[in-house]
Amino acid sequence: MDHWAKSVMKVLAIESSCDETSAAVVCDDPKPESRILSNVIKSQIDLHTKYGGVVPEFAARSHLDAIDIVITEALNIAGVTMDDIDVIAATAGPGLIGGLIVGTVTAKAIALVKNNPFVAVNHLEGHLLTTRLCYDVEFPYLLLLASGGHFFFAEVLGVGRYNILGETLDDAAGEAFDKVGKMLGFGYPGGIAIEEAARSGNGNRFKYTVPLQKRHGCNTSFSGLKTATKNHIGSLEMLTAQDKADIAASFQDIVVRFIVKQLGTAYEMTSLKPRNVVASGGVAANIALRAGISEFSQKMNLAFFAPPTSLCSDNAAMIGWCAIERIRVGYGYSDLSAKTFPCGLP
Repeated sequence: MDHWAKSVMKVLAIESSCDETSAAVVCDDPKPESRILSNVIKSQIDLHTKYGGVVPEFAARSHLDAIDIVITEALNIAGVTMDDIDVIAATAGPGLIGGLIVGTVTAKAIALVKNNPFVAVNHLEGHLLTTRLCYDVEFPYLLLLASGGHFFFAEVLGVGRYNILGETLDDAAGEAFDKVGKMLGFGYPGGIAIEEAARSGNGNRFKYTVPLQKRHGCNTSFSGLKTATKNHIGSLEMLTAQDKADIAASFQDIVVRFIVKQLGTAYEMTSLKPRNVVASGGVAANIALRAGISEFSQKMNLAFFAPPTSLCSDNAAMIGWCAIERIRVGYGYSDLSAKTFPCGLP
C-alpha cells in the first residue's frame, strides 16, 4: 500500500454512458469508507419507461439538461470547490455515443479551463474495479460483470491486466431480464420487477433446460431462455398474477443456476486460481444471484465480494476510482483529443 503515502487526490468524475447522469467526487483515502465524498445520480427511468427501453436521442438530451446540475450538487455535497479538484475524469465508452459526448466534452472543458489533467475511463473497467473502491480486495480475483448491456467473466490480475475468460454469445443477462419482464407486462426496467415478483413465485413450476451444456468454456447464452419463457406464457390460456410470479421465479432460478455453473467453469480456466470472487454491474444487485455466488464461493473456500447495490448500477464514483487506480500504477493522463467509443472491452 505504499502508493497511499502521497497526498490525497480528489477526482471529479462524470458518467453518462446510458440512462443515468452522474457526477461524483472521489479521493484516494486509505480507508475505503472515506473515499466517496459524493456520488450524485439522476436517473432517466421515468423518461424511457413509456418506450419500453432507452431511446438514445432522448437520453443524450436529458444528459445535456442534467449535467451541470449533478456536477454542482456533487461539489456541494462533497464540500469542495473546483479549486480543490486535482483530476477530471469521464466515461469515454463503451455506451451510447450521444450521452458519452455530453459527459466527455463537459469534462474536457472543465479540465481545460481549470488546467486540470483529464482521464478518459473505460466504463467496463470502472465496473471491474468498483469493489476495490469499497473493500481492500487484493489482486488477482475472478470477476463476473453482469449488467444491462454487458456480460463476461474475467480473471483480474491487476489494473489494466484483464484476462477475459468468457462472455455472452447473444444478450447480456440484464437485457434478458428486461425482455422477459416486458413479456410479462412488467414494463421497463424488467429486471427489478422480475426479482420482486419472484419472491412470491414457485421457481419449480416452469421447467427450463440449462443452456450450452454441450459446449466447453464459460460463455453464456440467454436467448434460448427468453424463447422458453415466451413458450411458457403462450401455453397459458390466461396469465394471472400468480402465473407471472411463478414464471419470474422459474426464470430467475435458471439464470442464477446457469451463471453459477459457468462461474465454476471460469474458475477452472483461471491461470492463478484466485482466492477472491467479485460480482459487479447492475445484475449483481440481484439478491438471488448474490446468494448463488456466495454459496459457490463457500463451497470453493473463496471470499466473495460485491459492491453495495447503490454502486452496482452506472455511477460516477466508480469512474473516479478507476481514474485513481490507473494514475497510481503509472498509466498517466489522457489527451484532450481522446475519443468516445460505442463498444470495446478494457
